[in-house]
Amino acid sequence: MQAAPDSEVVLSQFNRLIRELLRGSVNRNTFQPWEVELLLDFDTCEIRETGRREVLKRYQKAVQKQMEKGAPMPMKLSEYLSGLKERRRAVAAGSAADSGPAR
Repeated sequence: MQAAPDSEVVLSQFNRLIRELLRGSVNRNTFQPWEVELLLDFDTCEIRETGRREVLKRYQKAVQKQMEKGAPMPMKLSEYLSGLKERRRAVAAGSAADSGPAR
């Protein structure tokens, strides 16, 4: 049974992976199992090429905050995008409720 990796080490490896993705090339052939999961998840997420860089930077910042609060592993990009979608819906529903019926 393997011990859970140190979250600082995981965060450092995560940041390296994101830097490689932002650069557009991953030049290594050895990955941690969780990195493979993130890469496979990233590959399934539909992100417009024009917004890809900005989305990755925001995702990286969100994971950093999450891990600073004690998360042992980074969330997947799909989880991050799903959370964004939910927040947008909540804001839209809140602003629709605030406007109320017109008189």
